[in-house]
Amino acid sequence: MNISVQQEDFDPGAEIEQLRQANVGAIASFVGVVRDTGGDAAVSGMTLEHYPGMTEKALAGIVAEAEARWPLVGVRLIHRIGRLAPADRIVLVAVSSAHRAAAFAACEFIMDRLKTDAPFWKKETTPEGERWVAAKDSDRQAAERWC
Repeated sequence: MNISVQQEDFDPGAEIEQLRQANVGAIASFVGVVRDTGGDAAVSGMTLEHYPGMTEKALAGIVAEAEARWPLVGVRLIHRIGRLAPADRIVLVAVSSAHRAAAFAACEFIMDRLKTDAPFWKKETTPEGERWVAAKDSDRQAAERWC
């Protein structure tokens, strides 16, 4: 398990390559980026805030639960904070396992739970000003299916 909350950008290819080992048969990954649309208005930027210490603990708990559910070889989770522009990378979830089913499921589980259970706050900047992004019902429903 390797978890980072950071301001710096990351190289998804390099991060995924670090998960490749002799006993790995599959690596599944997800990279989230800042969209330039936020409902009715264009988004010119996003600021991500978190609760230091608490955020890393929540992420570690999510990853530990994934490791308990599926036979995983490795997990790399990166979530950025600070000011980001449209098309900037926000998050990487990469999971390695001996088989693809476990890698796919664990990757999706971690991302679904991260969206609802990790203490991050997003503020979008639009031509009309700044606004906090509220949690979506679809994110809650995606996370609940794993209960």
